[in-house]
Amino acid sequence: MTKPTPPTIAIRGLAGELRTLRQGRKLSVRGVAASLGWPASKLSRMETGRQGSKLEDVASLLVIYGVTGEERQRLLAMSERSEPGWWEVLGGLPVESRTLIQLEAEASAIFDFEPLLVPGLLQTPDYTRAVLRGCCIPEADAQTRVTARLGRQAILARSEPPALHAILDESALRRPLGGAWVMGRQLRYLVDAADRPKVTLQVVPSSVGGYTGLDGAFAILDFPRSQTVVHLEHKISGLFLEEPEQVSFFRDEMDRLLTVALSPAESIDLVARLAAEHERE
Repeated sequence: MTKPTPPTIAIRGLAGELRTLRQGRKLSVRGVAASLGWPASKLSRMETGRQGSKLEDVASLLVIYGVTGEERQRLLAMSERSEPGWWEVLGGLPVESRTLIQLEAEASAIFDFEPLLVPGLLQTPDYTRAVLRGCCIPEADAQTRVTARLGRQAILARSEPPALHAILDESALRRPLGGAWVMGRQLRYLVDAADRPKVTLQVVPSSVGGYTGLDGAFAILDFPRSQTVVHLEHKISGLFLEEPEQVSFFRDEMDRLLTVALSPAESIDLVARLAAEHERE
């Protein structure tokens, strides 16, 4: 199974728009490519974001698609956009982490399952530091990663944030990372976060026993016009899956998790109850 190199936000966004324009005019990849004297593989790579789109190539496509005026200028500007995001200039981050931050910033919906930890988008700084300390991350690198995690969470404060649906195992709520005080504050933060209109939080209770998902965390990221990406993370690497059968497999995993998780209301009651237990210790 190969790990594709995920494209930048600008490339993915433009790729999706070019694909939508072609499909809306009921034109084939081969037909459009032939009219421009291109191999079909070139246009296919442009539409999937696996190849950047030169300004002159985009201009040629827009002529074929009959796009003029302000819409033409907007799409040409997208092809020229190359400024780095904050995650690209923050040193010390692995390439997989920078890619994930890019994709989260572009996503319209994120499903995140975590059997061992609180999802990164919902972690407090003290909890993140405790996780990094427990994973033996050098102190010199830890602050960079804490800063990056806080930067990631900014997407939830946007005027139009992505829909975040997080499912975690009850054991992640009980493990006192950083001590009882840190854990109590972390769980209170989860309760507050779940009040946001686009955040859904569910917990798989320990009473379930064995269930799908215990073999690893995963995230599914959906985009307005680009194809869905599944993210898998391990200690020294990250994997991004985009093939339809791969995405379908993890959507089925998500559906199975939903059948064993508590309802959102029941989940928040459990989180609040466990927060109180940590606070009493």
